[in-house]
Amino acid sequence: MELELKLLLDPAEVGAFRRHPLLKQTATGKPRTQQLTSIYFDTPELYLKQNEAALRVRKVGRSWVQTFKGGGRVEAGLHQRHEWESEVGGANPDLSALRALAEADDSPLAQLLSDPTLAKRLTPIFTTEFQRTIWLLRLADGAEVELALDQGTVQHGRQQLPISEVELELKAGDAGSLFDLALALQDKVALRVGNISKAERGYGLHVPQPPAVIKAETFELDPALDVEQGFQVIAGDCLAQIQGNESGVVFGSDPESVHQMRIGLRRLRAAFDVFGRALPNPVEILAELDWLGGELGPARDWQVLADETLANVAVRCPDAPQLTALCELALRQARTQRKVAVAAVDSVRYARLMLLLASWLQGQHWRDVLLESDSETADQLALLAMPLKQFAQEKLALLQQKLRKRGKQLKHGDAQLRHRTRIAAKKTRYVAEFFQSYFPSRRTHAYLAALMTLQDTLGGANDRAVAAQLLQQLVRKQPKLAAGSGFVSGFYAADSRRELRKIVRLWHGFIALKPPVKSK
Repeated sequence: MELELKLLLDPAEVGAFRRHPLLKQTATGKPRTQQLTSIYFDTPELYLKQNEAALRVRKVGRSWVQTFKGGGRVEAGLHQRHEWESEVGGANPDLSALRALAEADDSPLAQLLSDPTLAKRLTPIFTTEFQRTIWLLRLADGAEVELALDQGTVQHGRQQLPISEVELELKAGDAGSLFDLALALQDKVALRVGNISKAERGYGLHVPQPPAVIKAETFELDPALDVEQGFQVIAGDCLAQIQGNESGVVFGSDPESVHQMRIGLRRLRAAFDVFGRALPNPVEILAELDWLGGELGPARDWQVLADETLANVAVRCPDAPQLTALCELALRQARTQRKVAVAAVDSVRYARLMLLLASWLQGQHWRDVLLESDSETADQLALLAMPLKQFAQEKLALLQQKLRKRGKQLKHGDAQLRHRTRIAAKKTRYVAEFFQSYFPSRRTHAYLAALMTLQDTLGGANDRAVAAQLLQQLVRKQPKLAAGSGFVSGFYAADSRRELRKIVRLWHGFIALKPPVKSK
C-alpha cells in the first residue's frame, strides 16, 4: 500500500521551497533530479477509470517502468492506494506481469487485468511530463520520507495543465509524521492540500465534467472497534465529505457544494461533541472550524432566500410586489458571498486547518494531551478503550432524552425553543447515522426518516427567521423595497400557525416510534 501526501505549490515559490531550512536539516544526502514522461492508458470507454484504477508507463532515463494503481482512499491529501510496478521494454504496458504481481498480493484488483481483450483495447489517453527533484528525509521521530518536488504539465492533445506539487511518501514510520512535516514546511512556504492526482487531472482534460457534489454516505462500523478507533473512522468520514466538496465550492457553480461542505463541518462538530468526554478538545482546530463555517454560511443563507423563501412566495402569490427586485438583489448578495466562500476554501488558512485535522487524527495527538495532563488521564484512556458499541448506545440514549425534553414544549414554545429543538434533532440525527450499523436496521431507518422530516421542517422555520433578518439588510440598503419585504414577512407570518401545527404533528409521529435504543 502506497502512502503519500500530496501538496500543491505556487510555481513562484519553488525557489523558496528549495531553500527551506527543513530540507537541509533532515535530508540524508544531496537531492537528485529526474526528467519523467508518463503515458496513461485506458480503453475508449474508460474501463480502468470506472473501476477506480490507473495504468501508466513511465520513462525514467533510458528505462521504462509500468505502474498499476487502484483502490484505497484519499483523506486530507493523504493518498492510500495499492500499487504494483515492473520494468517493461518500451512504451506499451505488459498486463500479464502486472496481473501476476497483483495476484501474488491476493488483490481483487487483479481481476481488472484478467480480461483477455483488455490489452488490445488499451490506448494512450493523456501524458504527463515533469522534472522531479527528490530528497530522502529522516525526521526527528525516526520516520523516513521521500520528498518529491514535481514541476511540469499534464497534456491531452493541445490542452495542458501545470504541475507544481510536492509529494511526501512514507517509507518508514507513522502516517501522522507526514502531516507534521507538511505543517512544518507550510510555516515558510504556502502549501495547499492536493486531493486530486495527476491521473484524475488528466482524465478531467479527456472528459471534462462539473465537480461532483459529495453527500454523506452510510458506512459500516466494525463491531470490534473501541471508542478511539470509532472516532477516527467517523471523523475521517466527515473530513472526506468536507474535502470532497472543495472543487465544487472553488471551481463549480452548484450552490449545493457549499451546503454539503457545511453539513460535513456540522457532522464533524457533532463527532467532536459526542466523543468529547473521551477526547480533549483540540481548541485551535475547533476555532478554525467555526471560522470556516462562518465563511460558508452567508453564501448558503442568501441562496436559500432567493431560491426557496422568495421563490415560494412567487409561486403562491405571483402578483406580490417587488419580488423580482428582491430576488435579483438576494442573488447578487449570494454571488458576493460565494466569492468569500471560494477565497476561504482556496486559502492557506484552510489548507492548514485540513493538515491540522489530519495530523490530529492520524497521529492520535489527543494521547499526547492526555499524557501531559495531571488529572483524569487514566479514566479517559480507559474510556478510549471502551467498546464503541456500548458507547454508542449510551450516547444515543442521552441525546434522545435531551431531544424529548426539548420537544415537549414545541406546541406552546417560542421561536427560540424551536431553534434549540432543531439543533438537538440535528445532533441526534447525525449521531444516529454515525452508529446506525449497530442498531436494528428497520427500526433505525424509520427513526431516521421521521427525524430527518422533523429536522427539515424545523429547518424551514429557521430559514424563514434568517430570511427576515436578510430582508431587513436589503431594506436598509434600498428602502424603496420595504413594501416587498413587508409582504414576504406578512406572508410567512400568516403561514406560521399552519407550520406550527405541522411541526407538532411531526413531533408526535416521531415520539410514537420505537427508538433504536431505550432512553435513560
